[in-house]
Amino acid sequence: MSVIALEGMEFFAYHGCFSEEQIIGTRFVVDLYLETDTREAEQTDKLSKTINYQEVFLVVKEQMAIKSKLLEHVGRRIISTLQEKFTEIEFAEVKVSKMNPPLGGKIGNVCVIISSDANE
Repeated sequence: MSVIALEGMEFFAYHGCFSEEQIIGTRFVVDLYLETDTREAEQTDKLSKTINYQEVFLVVKEQMAIKSKLLEHVGRRIISTLQEKFTEIEFAEVKVSKMNPPLGGKIGNVCVIISSDANE
């Protein structure tokens, strides 16, 4: 089993509970970890035998473009969509970070880490 990681994906999006957040938007960073069997790709050097990173990125980008109030909702959508599209994913974990959240003080970021369930 191997882990494919896409780290530091940056997006400008409109997630948040405050109406202003859904109007002015802010910057988000997404880190994603996918467990899958890469042995065949390791031996054959064929992209078709592994998960295409660009396709994964496009799924994350698509989900980040959908306005949500909660980071938890965004994270679950990302994992669910990836597991539907790439059935070879054994386990997934996503970290969605909101940079400079409007919480009334200086805060670098808040984040949520969502993992796939073993039964998914």
